[in-house]
Amino acid sequence: MNPNPPSPTPPAPGAPAPWAPAPWVPPSETEQLLHEAALRGDVRGQLAALAGAELYIPAPRAEADADPETLVWRRHVDPAGFVCRPLLTRGMLPAWHPDWVFRGVTLRWVAEFGWSDPQVWLGVNVGTPGQLLLPAAPADLALWQRAYAENDRAPGNRLVALRHGALHGPLAYGLACGVHLAIGNGVPWNEIGTVYREYVEEREQLRDSWGITDHEGWRSQLDALLDARNSPPEPDFVLRAREQLTAAMGELPSADLWRETAAGHAQDLGADAATVKGIEELVRRVVRYEARFRADGLLPPDGRVRTTVAYDYGRAVNLARWGLSARFCGPADAEAAIVYAGALSKSAHRSWEEFSAGYALGRVLRFDDEEYGPFYEQNVVAHRLLAQSEGSPWKHIPWR
Repeated sequence: MNPNPPSPTPPAPGAPAPWAPAPWVPPSETEQLLHEAALRGDVRGQLAALAGAELYIPAPRAEADADPETLVWRRHVDPAGFVCRPLLTRGMLPAWHPDWVFRGVTLRWVAEFGWSDPQVWLGVNVGTPGQLLLPAAPADLALWQRAYAENDRAPGNRLVALRHGALHGPLAYGLACGVHLAIGNGVPWNEIGTVYREYVEEREQLRDSWGITDHEGWRSQLDALLDARNSPPEPDFVLRAREQLTAAMGELPSADLWRETAAGHAQDLGADAATVKGIEELVRRVVRYEARFRADGLLPPDGRVRTTVAYDYGRAVNLARWGLSARFCGPADAEAAIVYAGALSKSAHRSWEEFSAGYALGRVLRFDDEEYGPFYEQNVVAHRLLAQSEGSPWKHIPWR
C-alpha cells in the first residue's frame, strides 16, 4: 500500500468540491420563494410567500379526532437554544405516520393566535435547510396581518408538482391519471404522503360526499371506482353501441343511426319506454358535448370519446390519496390502488389526451347538465394545462 497516495485532482475553477454536500433544492415553489427571500434578507418577501401558502401544525391524531374544533399549538424547545411555535410548509412535511396528522392554518390565523411571550419565535420548517425564524412582537404580528391582506392565496385550477415527488415509473403514471382533480384542488399531482387536504377537512369531506367514516367504507368506494361501478352505466352503453357500429360498418355511423341502434338495443334488453327515451336523449347529449369538446380542444377535429371509465379511474387515484390523508388506509394500500388505477387506465385508452377527454365526458354527463359551467370549465383548464405546460406529466411520462 502506498503510504503517500497522490493528491486528488482539484475541481475546475467555480465547480463544487467533490466532497462538498449537494446544495439543498427547495421541494416546491413556496420553499423556493422563502429561500430566495432569505438570501436577500427580504422579510416582506418571506411574509408574502407565507401569506400565499398552505401552512401546517403537527398534532397527535387522537387529539384531532377527539376534538376536531380545537387546535393545540405547542411550543418547540430547540437544541440550538430558542423556543418557537413550529409551522411547516407543504413541501417540508415529514413522511406519513398513522398517529400524527397536520392541521392547516393561514398566516392570518397565526397572527391572531395570541402571542404573549416575546421570547417565543415563529419557527417555519425548523430543523430543515429551509428553516426560518421570525420574531412575534406586536409590530411583527401587524406585518403578518398586512401581508395576508395584500397577497393572494394560491387558487385551484393550477398544475403543481413537488420536486421530490414521483416523476417516473408506475406510481407516477397512476398519479398522473388523477391529475385533473389535483389541478382543480391546487395540490401537487405527484405527491402521496402526509396530506392532500387539511386532516379534519379531509375527513369531513369524505364523510359528507362519500359516506366514508372508516377503512371499510373507503375500501368499498375505492373498489367501486376501480371496477368502474361508481358512475352510471348508460354513457358507456351508448358509446359501446357506436364503437360496435363503427367496427361493423367500417366507418363512423350517423348520429341518427347511432341513436336508433342504442335505443333498439336497450329495448331488446327489456328497458321500459322511459329508459329507451333516456338513451336516445343521452346520445344527443354526447353528440353536443363532443362538438363542444372539439371546439375547445379537448378532442381533435375528427375525435370522439370511446369510453368514460377514465372518470372512475381518475377519481380512484384521488380517493386513494384522500384515504391516506384521512388515515383510513396506509401507504401500501394507497400506492397499490394508484398503480392499479394507472394500469386500468392504460388498458382502456390510447393516449393521455384520449384519457382526458373520457374523464371530461364522464364528469359533465354526471354533473354539468349542459350548463357548461364550472364542471365543464375545470376540464378545459386542466386539459390545456396538461397539453401545454412544460411541467406536465404528459410531457415526460409516455402513455405506453
